[in-house]
Amino acid sequence: MRIGVDVGGTNTDAVLLDGDDVVAATKTPTTEDVTTGIVEAVRGVLDGCGVDPDTVDAVMIGTTHFTNAVVQRRDLAPVAAVRLALPAGASLPPMVDWPVELRTASGARAYVLHGGIEFDGSPIAAIDPSEVASVAEDLVARGIRNVAVTSVFSPVDPTLETQVGAMLTAHNPNLDVTFSHEIGRLGLLERENAAILNASLRPLAARTIEGFRRAIRRLGLSASVYLTQNDGTLMQAEFGRRYPVLTFSSGPTNSMRGAAYLSGIEDAIVVDIGGTTTDVGALAHGFPREASLAVDIGGVRTNFRMPDVISVGLGGGSVVRPGPDGPVIGPDSVGFRIIEEARVFGGPTLTTTDVVVAAGLADIGDGSRVQGLPHDLVQATLDRMRETIDETIDRMKLSADPVTVVVVGGGRILAQGPLPSAGRVVVPPHHEVANAIGAAIAQVSGEVDRVVSLGDRDRAGALDEARRAATARAIAAGADPDTIRVVDVEDIPLTYLPGNAVRVRVKVVGELAAGAHDVADH
Repeated sequence: MRIGVDVGGTNTDAVLLDGDDVVAATKTPTTEDVTTGIVEAVRGVLDGCGVDPDTVDAVMIGTTHFTNAVVQRRDLAPVAAVRLALPAGASLPPMVDWPVELRTASGARAYVLHGGIEFDGSPIAAIDPSEVASVAEDLVARGIRNVAVTSVFSPVDPTLETQVGAMLTAHNPNLDVTFSHEIGRLGLLERENAAILNASLRPLAARTIEGFRRAIRRLGLSASVYLTQNDGTLMQAEFGRRYPVLTFSSGPTNSMRGAAYLSGIEDAIVVDIGGTTTDVGALAHGFPREASLAVDIGGVRTNFRMPDVISVGLGGGSVVRPGPDGPVIGPDSVGFRIIEEARVFGGPTLTTTDVVVAAGLADIGDGSRVQGLPHDLVQATLDRMRETIDETIDRMKLSADPVTVVVVGGGRILAQGPLPSAGRVVVPPHHEVANAIGAAIAQVSGEVDRVVSLGDRDRAGALDEARRAATARAIAAGADPDTIRVVDVEDIPLTYLPGNAVRVRVKVVGELAAGAHDVADH
């Protein structure tokens, strides 16, 4: 048995799966500390079905802890950005494009040293040990323990990053080093940004994940704890402690994976309507379509794997106000305070949920509290919500042809009336907890993204080598070798580089192996 948990801005959802069967499901308000809400949700599914906690093998959690920390500029540790690029890469220093308030919140320091390589592995410059020693001494003096090391073209050969990391920790064993080649893809500034964010989040990740483990143990569970990541797959909790940025978009991806599982449709547009936002993404072969461009996180451009998702401020808790051109919906939301703030629950705030209840399209709370809403306001709000959802679907489509749309989420009641962009609309069973189901069914992945020269090998050999490397990574992460399959292969000639260079990307997934455990469980 597995328990899947997904933390949203309004609700924390949990489900208990026995094989393919949903044994129990629950929604609880998300709490400000998040962990308390997770405990209550897990307790809710256990109490609701009387299952022996010892029969639960794993708990999969999708969390907003780390995204919120970046967006809200809080709980970020001081970090040092060490770039190996001189004499070539000094014109745009680290964090040159960061919002000032985020740079201030992270207390970031930047150091640019000699080093780096060309795309074919040839050196730009040798590492200068005296420069590294000087940085290490300065970090001690400033009390900085979290370091992000980035080298030019390190996804081709990470040796220089790991060498400098070893040199820094030799001077100061207390340093916690993030290597950019382990997180981002080709593209120096975006990969560096991702590594810096990751380094700044590691102390928070350590506290948060340890809190998850303690909470699960207090509930009497001996199950291993896993986190869901941006591509809709699992990572061990210890891996999540080291790479918290890989959880940033786990919520939308959980919903898309859950939508594919519940509907049996592997290629579609998924509309996930929650309490705060509506997230629209595309399924390709049952997994979220990945963004092909840099993704903005809290005002910072990054290039690690992220789903192609459009989020709009429309949810069940969105505030509705009259405006000169009709009702204004959101983007602010009462969020997890909906049971205190919404009118149908006796509160003072008019929300989209109140409007749907006033229209007689849902039976939530006390409908008599919204009977006096003007008909014109109700109808105009319903029309605006439908238009917003339809326009967002249209933006996500790759062609003008009608598409299959799967609607999930606790706020599905907001999607009323026809959606012209959709060929057909599917609302699967258990749609309200699709995100938690997506977490519970998540698989384990392995990915390789590198630049290779075909001067001394052929294309087929390069792809085969990448498949083997991706498979090895999946197995190391806990995948069952017998279930691994390739879900994405990409090779792009880089005509602007010499030597017949090709960018090769391969992704594989597999089921979580029986008996797999997080390293902290032993």
